[in-house]
Amino acid sequence: MESKEINLHDPLKKYFGFDKFRGVQEEIIKSIITGNDTFVIMPTGGGKSMCYQLPALILDGVAIIVSPLIALMKNQVDAIRSATGNDKIAHVLNSSLNKGDVQRVKDDIMSGVTKMIYVAPESLIKEEYVEFLQKQNVSFVAIDEAHCISEWGHDFRPEYRNLKNIITEIKDVAIIGLTATATPKVQEDIMKTLGMVGANMFQVSFNRPNLYYQVEPKTENVIKDIILFIRQNKGKSGIIYCLSRKKVEEITQSLQVNGIKAVAYHAGFDPKTRARHQDMFLMEDIDIVVATIAFGMGIDKPNVRFVIHHDIPKSLESYYQETGRAGRDGGEGHCLAFYNYKDIEKLEKFIANKPVSEQEIGMALIQDVVGYCETSVSRRKYILHYFGEYFDEVNGLGADMDDNTKFPKNKVEAKEDFKLVLDTVVHTKQKYKMKDLCATLTGVNNALLISHKTNKQDFFGKGKHKEADYWKSLIRQSFIGGYTKKEIEQYGVLKLTDKGQDFIDNPVSFMMTEDSGYDQMLAKANGVAAVKTAVTYDKDLMSVLKKLQLKVAKKHNVPPYVIFQETSLQEMSGKYPTSLEELSNIQGVGMGKANKYGKEFVEEIKGYTEKQGITVVEDIIVKTTGEKSGLKLYIIQNTDRKLPLEDISKAKGLSITELITAIEKIVFSGTKINVNYYLNDILDEEQQEEIMEYFMESETDSIDEASQEFDGDYEDEELRLMRIKFISEVAN
Repeated sequence: MESKEINLHDPLKKYFGFDKFRGVQEEIIKSIITGNDTFVIMPTGGGKSMCYQLPALILDGVAIIVSPLIALMKNQVDAIRSATGNDKIAHVLNSSLNKGDVQRVKDDIMSGVTKMIYVAPESLIKEEYVEFLQKQNVSFVAIDEAHCISEWGHDFRPEYRNLKNIITEIKDVAIIGLTATATPKVQEDIMKTLGMVGANMFQVSFNRPNLYYQVEPKTENVIKDIILFIRQNKGKSGIIYCLSRKKVEEITQSLQVNGIKAVAYHAGFDPKTRARHQDMFLMEDIDIVVATIAFGMGIDKPNVRFVIHHDIPKSLESYYQETGRAGRDGGEGHCLAFYNYKDIEKLEKFIANKPVSEQEIGMALIQDVVGYCETSVSRRKYILHYFGEYFDEVNGLGADMDDNTKFPKNKVEAKEDFKLVLDTVVHTKQKYKMKDLCATLTGVNNALLISHKTNKQDFFGKGKHKEADYWKSLIRQSFIGGYTKKEIEQYGVLKLTDKGQDFIDNPVSFMMTEDSGYDQMLAKANGVAAVKTAVTYDKDLMSVLKKLQLKVAKKHNVPPYVIFQETSLQEMSGKYPTSLEELSNIQGVGMGKANKYGKEFVEEIKGYTEKQGITVVEDIIVKTTGEKSGLKLYIIQNTDRKLPLEDISKAKGLSITELITAIEKIVFSGTKINVNYYLNDILDEEQQEEIMEYFMESETDSIDEASQEFDGDYEDEELRLMRIKFISEVAN
């Protein structure tokens, strides 16, 4: 039968109600009907399921559809039953069925009424099913989510590797592989493994021009940022992805206490709960699903308006597939990701426990994600280039639909500094991780550098003219650009690549992005106003409050920063609090500090707003689930009991650094915490007096400046604990 003679428009209209096909759907269906092995790469929302459902309905026999998730099977079976008005037209055959259910499915297949049977690869290998299917008239086998076959894919499933052998054992029929994401390397691996190297291949553009891509620095206020975003998009459907079940439940609770209709979805729930939550989302009883990556595969909800990544996924394929669930109807689709390099380090540590071959693949996939997050070029161009597709960032569809294109970052020439980074990798014999390379560049001693006598070398401290964060950013860009690579067997150690050696031998221009998303994240995390937020406060009011801060500080005979930190003054200058209650909601204030120092500040702000004719819009207050206040109470109670900080941190699953950060928040908001019992074990009386005197005379409470003042005599943790003591005793 010649493919051009096949009329598919009548069955298309009959079964699905459409007058015409989308894109290359018709060509794909003709390829399948004429018995050809067929490989389809089509982005999420492009209509993949139609490509095997229509041929299954037309051809004699039953089509086997291999699918990785029960939720995906259920959704598709429901959809095809609804479209055809026949509850026996499609069935699932998986572990969720009892013996009676299985027999009914078999009876329907034998009677010829069932045209599609959805199976998981784990079910297909069962001898009982193989023997049964050998006796049936199988039209073809479709393998959905075919990227699961490849070790280089983002969701590798070992069971998929043996599919070709099982299919051959059942029947020698055509195979159709379908996936929404596949790099050229993954494509080759899939086709080779399935034995379909000569297959008809159809690849649709990966470009989704209606999707807007945005990456924001992930700070301690990320839940607040998410809630504000959802409120700005009130009534719209959205998905929030997290990597852990614990985080899914934590965020869901935060949304719920803030009046947002949300449910959680992860593999820890029983099948009925998962199905109920999925249906609530599809039926729009709720607006938001907070989920692990399991949610969404095959979910045909066309009007998801935003996809938020609280955690960056392990690969760009995952990210692309998950963001692809937004705007499937061609309408608005906002893809917002929160990025913190610490999350990447967690992923790398997890991978470090795997076999070396898997480590190599995992590290390579993660680094592509880092590149996407930190790139200053069009994010759309970056994604499409990753999938082997060229994109014209000037005239291409959706060219202005990402944050880097709409808000381009400044770039500066960094050729000499970049060469210094690569030279330092060589001088240190390619044995150091990023942290130690930064210490070498900035001339900061640590035990490792002393043991290797690096601190005695003439290259030690050659980068003192810049901050450590600058060098970290430049080192990451060397990694992203392929000038350095991370050693697989020695976790995190940086090695020079051939490309890096070429740069050392023949240095060329290297344009470094200023104020990268990660640098902004660092600035926010350290309590410094980031670029995006710096312009949102009233600079005239800030000037007024700075003078008042100085006046109040002199009255109380304390340094100005003890009254309120600069970031708190900036927030006051943007939110105009005119009561002590409003002031207490400013970050770093709290009710204790508001009562002690706040009266003059709110009076000054009130007078300023009246004089300037400013109408204050009430700030959105984000409620908490009480977990943080629980931690606060636990810390206060157990420091009062003089429990060692190591025991407190261990009990709450925190590192000492994270615990100190939590104590700082409590103290900076006006509550006293007594850590003297701990300090007395690590610093003698003279050392404590020396540091207390420094903080009393200093104009800033910066730990970096304190460390420089004492020339590295004290660890950062010691200085931070002394700052806690100082603020508690002098300010609070």
